[in-house]
Amino acid sequence: MSASHATAESAVAETPPVRHEGTRLLVSESSPLRQTLVTEVVSTQDVSLPIPLPAVVEADPARLVKVLPPITGRIVSLNKRLGDEVRQGDVLLTIDSADLAQAMSDAEKAEAALTLARKNIERQRELGKEAIAATRDIEQAQSDFEQAASEQARAAARLAQLGAKGALPRAGHLLSVRSPIAGRVVDLGAAVGGYWNDVNAPIMTVADLSTVFITASAQEKDIAHLRVGQAASVLFDAFPGEPLAASVRYVGEMLDPDTRTVKARMLVDNRDARLRPGMFATATLRTRAHSAVVIPLTAVAQSGFYSRAFVEVAPGEFEARVLELGVQLNHTIEVISGIAAGERVVIKNAGLLND
Repeated sequence: MSASHATAESAVAETPPVRHEGTRLLVSESSPLRQTLVTEVVSTQDVSLPIPLPAVVEADPARLVKVLPPITGRIVSLNKRLGDEVRQGDVLLTIDSADLAQAMSDAEKAEAALTLARKNIERQRELGKEAIAATRDIEQAQSDFEQAASEQARAAARLAQLGAKGALPRAGHLLSVRSPIAGRVVDLGAAVGGYWNDVNAPIMTVADLSTVFITASAQEKDIAHLRVGQAASVLFDAFPGEPLAASVRYVGEMLDPDTRTVKARMLVDNRDARLRPGMFATATLRTRAHSAVVIPLTAVAQSGFYSRAFVEVAPGEFEARVLELGVQLNHTIEVISGIAAGERVVIKNAGLLND
């Protein structure tokens, strides 16, 4: 082997695979490293940030009624039991109440007094036409009639308030409590024979769960990203792997003072009765889409506390850029700063340039 040939081989052997010139990394065309590096032009795409929020299933307040008895009394029958389906107007239970008997008696007396007052005013008016009755007597009869009519209206309003409007007098003290909505009995707190003396406590609860609310709790930092109509994907603890599509129907106006969160409610169909109030879930909402620079995760190399990528500024010449990263999207990641669209970045074996 000649001396010149040996010197050339020695020079090639001593040439480092990567040379530093200022801020640039130079990889010679003859270096094996040059063949392993794969580059790609950086592009932009629409990016939206996922916001996972803890959520819970709740009954629709507009479709849930706590049935409170209008009067005290003894429960003589339960027409609907826990879990029974009810239609609007169905009799739920019957109460034997002395208060109802008194109200019914007052209504009968008021009706009788009104009938008598009506006959009296008619008689006085007839006598007045014949100049037999004095004007004062006619006026007194008119006043008596108006008072009787007012008392009869008051007694009828009392019966209507008790839910006994139009009830027959002989029904006496039995009041039938009817369901104001269609649904199902989801709670029952009474039994036949029990005396109910608290008109502020519900005897039973009727709920229509054909639609339910999914209520998510958002922290203050996420409030700016919430909006009505926002799409969401809800995953229930009871049904893992079966996400449900929903949209935000209402965003709370006030924060909970204890948890410092605001409620975002989604109304979903529940005709199959799979969802039950109280079930836990995770609702993932997404921010408004924005155009962003995106690179593959393989292009990111960790260097101490910094994330870097290597941009090919000329054939075989690379420049390390410190990145500010955003949201990760499957196998890509958003770049907030450090790389611009149209630049060519190393997407394979970038770690070989990292030092």
